[in-house]
Amino acid sequence: MTEDAPEHPARLRGLLPDLAPWRASRDFRRLWVSGTISNFGSFLTFVALPVQIKELTDSAAAVGAIGAVELVPLVVFGLYGGALADALDKRKLILWTEAGQGVLSALLLLNALLPSPAVWPLYLVAALSSALVSVQRPALDSLWPRIVAHEHLPAAASLNSLRWTVGGVAGPALAGVVVAYAGLGWAYGADLLTFVVSAVLVVRIAAAPAAREAAKPSLAAIVEGARYAWSRKELLGTYAVDLAAMFLAMPLAVLPFLADELNAEWSLGLMYATVPFGSMLVGLTGGWTSRVHRHGRMVVLSAALWGLAIAGAGVVGNVWLVLLFLTVAGGCDMVSGIFRGAMWNQTIPDELRGRLAGIELLSYSVGPTLGQVRSGGFAAWWGVRASVWSGGLLCAGAVGLLALCLPGLMRYDERTNEHAARVRAQRKASTAVTPPSQAQAQAQP
Repeated sequence: MTEDAPEHPARLRGLLPDLAPWRASRDFRRLWVSGTISNFGSFLTFVALPVQIKELTDSAAAVGAIGAVELVPLVVFGLYGGALADALDKRKLILWTEAGQGVLSALLLLNALLPSPAVWPLYLVAALSSALVSVQRPALDSLWPRIVAHEHLPAAASLNSLRWTVGGVAGPALAGVVVAYAGLGWAYGADLLTFVVSAVLVVRIAAAPAAREAAKPSLAAIVEGARYAWSRKELLGTYAVDLAAMFLAMPLAVLPFLADELNAEWSLGLMYATVPFGSMLVGLTGGWTSRVHRHGRMVVLSAALWGLAIAGAGVVGNVWLVLLFLTVAGGCDMVSGIFRGAMWNQTIPDELRGRLAGIELLSYSVGPTLGQVRSGGFAAWWGVRASVWSGGLLCAGAVGLLALCLPGLMRYDERTNEHAARVRAQRKASTAVTPPSQAQAQAQP
């Protein structure tokens, strides 16, 4: 036993998150902290908004309609936002959209403080927020590969997922308490404050101008990005799998009604928090992800398990088992997200990164948005629990069919993929000509 003892700390370190991107890049640290803070506030509103609509309408379909009003801005601005991210300074886009989100939080706060809050501003803010997020996310997603070394991108994807889950766990859990005991206004006010702090951090990030080869934002530029995506069947596979998983098995719109049906209204905040909590557990033990090379297989497997876990949450009638299944589902979603992000960031050229990030945004945002409509409609027609378990089973079946139809996704190996090798060579060439002073500045605290 004495001889084996030194192996245990090494095995434990192998499970812990790889902090290489955090140590190497000052801008990565600042952007990570900024995103953690703003995500925390956004999740407060994420819970408060459907709760307020439920209180004002008492309708599952009305809550699900949030997804419907978010859909058009998401599609339009997601594609155009990708073109903007390639053509403009990415830091400025992130900063101005963050400020816009703060203004929308202020509008929600003012509406909540009215003697008789109106419903229509809630849908209006949801639509405008969807537009701003759709412009910001391509700029944000295309900035990470610039400020992180190529070999650190899988670790960065894991840390970024962890960043999301920190807010995703703390935000909904706290929102349930704040909304119940302090009121909706406090949740919206806290969200406004987080956007202010986040914007201050983004200001200190180095400028990120467009690549020299980048096209001007136009319909032709968007079409060019779409053609590239179509030529990459393994990328299309990641989009299709995630779209199916989120559209068919995203139950968030019906969670307020599920909590009521289980006679556990107190559990609503926990229900919203369990999915990101499961994701956080994977993020905290995600050191193993850097040693996996067949990313496509992991995307498929984890998406199928997500669906089965959601189905389990709909079948069981005990609230604690529901929370357990939602936690497992969150962990599976995190694994899928890590390997999707690694495939995207390690294989897409910098001059197309923004436009492809816009398409990625559609794949992982349109699904949940339409999923709210599906789950809310099914719940109104067939019942809340049936809406949840049927969506989970449909998801598992759809992912299995996609795996059969997309052999390129199942064969993907980042060690041998030609696109990954090309981007890896470009990054090495770029690093070789980077002035030493700039490289040192990136590593300074």
